[in-house]
Amino acid sequence: MNSLAEHPLRYITEHDFTHYVPVHVVWEITLACDLKCLHCGSRAGHRRPEELSTQECLDVIQSLARLGTREITLIGGEAYLRKDWTQLIAAIHSHGMYCATQTGGRNLTDARLQQAIEAGLNGVGVSLDGLAPLHDKVRNVPGSFDKAVDALKRAKMAGLAISANTQIGPDTLADLPALQEQLIELGVTHWQIQLTVAMGNAVDHDELLLQPYQLTELMPLLARLYQKGLEHNLLMNVGNNIGYYGPYEHIWRGFGDERIHWSGCAAGQAVMALEADGTVKGCPSLATVGFGGGNVRDLSIEDIWKHSEAIHFGRLRSVEDLWGYCRTCYYADLCRGGCTWTSHSLLGRPGNNPYCHYRVLALQKQGLRERIVKIENALPDAFAIGRFDLITERIDDHSMVSSTARSDYPVNLIWKNSGQAAPAQGRSPQQLTLCRGCHQYVHPHEDSCPHCQANLREAEQQHREAEQHRQALVAKMRNLLLMPSSA
Repeated sequence: MNSLAEHPLRYITEHDFTHYVPVHVVWEITLACDLKCLHCGSRAGHRRPEELSTQECLDVIQSLARLGTREITLIGGEAYLRKDWTQLIAAIHSHGMYCATQTGGRNLTDARLQQAIEAGLNGVGVSLDGLAPLHDKVRNVPGSFDKAVDALKRAKMAGLAISANTQIGPDTLADLPALQEQLIELGVTHWQIQLTVAMGNAVDHDELLLQPYQLTELMPLLARLYQKGLEHNLLMNVGNNIGYYGPYEHIWRGFGDERIHWSGCAAGQAVMALEADGTVKGCPSLATVGFGGGNVRDLSIEDIWKHSEAIHFGRLRSVEDLWGYCRTCYYADLCRGGCTWTSHSLLGRPGNNPYCHYRVLALQKQGLRERIVKIENALPDAFAIGRFDLITERIDDHSMVSSTARSDYPVNLIWKNSGQAAPAQGRSPQQLTLCRGCHQYVHPHEDSCPHCQANLREAEQQHREAEQHRQALVAKMRNLLLMPSSA
């Protein structure tokens, strides 16, 4: 993998993987919020009963610095609703860590913004879930889109790095091209996208959830938008539940570096999260129940990170933990079921993720598709999950082929290697080879592509020759443009 000098601070190096460095920490410093989002997984609104004190937060920051954290993102709820948030920003800054915040922007006033900048805030990410009508509907507060756009404008004028974050559901697809145009006009440089997940309020409003088969429409659209963004200095960051291994994986996962591809859930390996009451998790989106690894009031954050089984499940995860389609997938050993949050929230058990482009295309070739149906509501708690049935059906007549709810698959969080200590050294992700015939990744031992049957060596040679020819034509055109006119 490349050095940090060539990548953002949260880029995960081989050293980070092997030494379990919590490179990026996402910290919910309060659950208080001034929006009422219909898709909010944490059901934010009111403060948690026992949120950490200022001193407890400062102790956490010192511990994270010792663990080697390079970036901390403050979230809520709304982080700015915590009165001491600038004190926390200043402490993060004093330890040399990059500090950003993710916000809806509704009450990010000039005074709050200026105080945060003076404390050392480096960047602001603002959530925009479509154009104004859709955004205001999903955020459940009229005028929230205009407030979000205004927050972006003021943050940019103040010299901060600005980004946008978009949750994707069925209604978002039509808005994405025009939303991208607006982000370009605003001067946004990074646009993170992710699928809305069946957690918290989104279980109550399951109409906001994309059907797995809709990836056939979404992914080509995202590929076009990614390329257009590059032409206008807007980099699309695909979230961890946008995947996996389809024909566009090589375009966006490594920001143009084709050697980088999805290599499994990084929760508890290079990513850490904290809830406002001091609960530590391996990922900010995971459910508290089952994935809360301990509380900083009871144990040091170093001990939780190093020894809690709920944190290091990803370090022990194997193909044996997969089920359904994922268990027999070509990429099973490397992918390990994609995003843990997405599959666990949907089916009550990680390891079988229908939101996978490769999987959707493979099923489509068989005349099949997958569809989700809610069968159990979520409790009113933060990060609560319900339960959905995953139905496999024929595309032509929608007749059912299988159903997870009618199967004998157990719904639990018991891992194959449960009870074992994590290896002293983490796994360095395996690097796959890109087939130049179909632009899908293959294992390095392959001679022919299992997806398109191309001879991999011949396809690579043809690609190199075509690239050399293209570069020669470009050079020739440049020379012609530099020649004086004969007129």
